[in-house]
Amino acid sequence: MDEKDEKRHDSPVFKRGAKRNSDLARFAFFLLLSFLFWYLNFLGKEAETSVVYQLSYEKVPETRTLIAQGPCIINLSLKGTGYSIIKLKVSGTTTPLSVDLSKVTYRSVSGIRDQNYYILTSGLVNTLSSQLRSGCEIISVKPDTLFFTLSRKETVKGR
Repeated sequence: MDEKDEKRHDSPVFKRGAKRNSDLARFAFFLLLSFLFWYLNFLGKEAETSVVYQLSYEKVPETRTLIAQGPCIINLSLKGTGYSIIKLKVSGTTTPLSVDLSKVTYRSVSGIRDQNYYILTSGLVNTLSSQLRSGCEIISVKPDTLFFTLSRKETVKGR
């Protein structure tokens, strides 16, 4: 280095710039650290969210066949701590929830000749909660009614 470069590095302007960079790095570190503590504190509090799940019907009566079904997607409004909501969203959204037709009460749609049935989702809250396996409470389920069609199985009689 020549004398000119040495004078430039020793100049007060160069030292002020280095101090600014150091102060900026320190400020960014503590800003990130405070954000992290705020976020961890937020996760410990109660929160509400909605999660969309696929739905499947299981254990159709042996004398019937499931022909058509209404929406295969349900929207659950959940309440729980931030930790349990994140755990649920990260791990559980790919697994479809199932409705066991042998354990639920389904009713016939009146005035229609086909074998159309419906289930009120308010009666499925306990079943769905047990499938979620989280600390979240189900506040509501949308849609409020699930429609599906069951037909009688045709039996072929031998000669």
